[in-house]
This record gives sequence, structure tokens and C-alpha cells, in this order.
Amino acid sequence: MKKNQHNHHRHSLRLKDYNYSTPGMYFITICTRDKTCIFGDIVNGKMLLNEYGGIVHKYWFELENKFNNIELPAFVVLPNHIHGIIHSHGYNCFVGAIHELPLQQRRRMLIPGIVGYFKMNTAKLINDKRKSPGEHVWQRNYYEHIIRNECELNEIREYIVNNPIKWELDNENPCRGNS
Repeated sequence: MKKNQHNHHRHSLRLKDYNYSTPGMYFITICTRDKTCIFGDIVNGKMLLNEYGGIVHKYWFELENKFNNIELPAFVVLPNHIHGIIHSHGYNCFVGAIHELPLQQRRRMLIPGIVGYFKMNTAKLINDKRKSPGEHVWQRNYYEHIIRNECELNEIREYIVNNPIKWELDNENPCRGNS
């Protein structure tokens, strides 16, 4: 059976012609595959990480050792997704529109490179623990937002810190409204 090429076209979530190696602040959200809750539970507004959530938390902060031109000023693990801020101090690499570049070139850009490295390595460690090599842990893509000013940065930091408290209302909560 022949696949319909038009049904499988994915629209890029990235800004056209934006260089994702430019110094700046980026708000990142990465969801698990099928939004499956595998990182722990929220109890009384606090995230209680399980073994897999611990891997994700630990690995996020190890990114600063791998990529010495970044800082990670805010981060949270939730049952089925993460939010974090990456503060990039730049990367010497010129790029064009991200969605037009081949995979190898996208991986050389800083933000997609960091996210790809994070997803690949956490998935491998989690799958080693689950004894399920090759299983998908993360969704195929991720969401990023370029933080443009101090006010936006403060709002996003507050959102990240308060996210576990607001889990019952979160769009990523598969049990939302089922209580």
C-alpha cells in the first residue's frame, strides 16, 4: 500500500530563518511518547521522582558539563514531560532555516543538539533500567520558545516552579478532569 505523502508532512515548530545557535534564552518542553506518565507522581503539589524521573533530572544538569557554553537556570520534571530554560552563550556555527537543513546539520546547531543529546541519552538509560532497548521514551519533537526579555523570563521561571502545584489543570495531565 502506497503512503500518501501529504498526510505525513510535519510542520516545523521552529522560527523560519532563526539561528538556533544564537546566544539567548530558550524555554524547552519535552513530552514523553504518548504522554505516558513514567517519571513519578505529584503528591500535594510536589513532584516525587521515581528512578526514571531521577535519571532525567540528573542528566539535565549534567548538560552543563557536556556543553560548556550554556547555563540551566530553571527546570522541572513532571510525570510525563519536562520544562527547562537553556541560557546559551553562543555557538560558532552559521545556519539557515532549520526545517530546510539535513539532519546532520541540525544536530550541529546548539539547541537542537542539546535536546537531541539529552533525549537520546536519557532514553538509553531509562530503557536499560526497563530492560526495553529501543523503546521510545520521548515524543518525536519538542517545543521551544525564544525568551525575548526579562519580563518573559520571570514569567516562564514562575511557570516552571509552579507547574507541579498546577498539575491538576495541566494540559499534559492525561487524568485532568477525570477526578
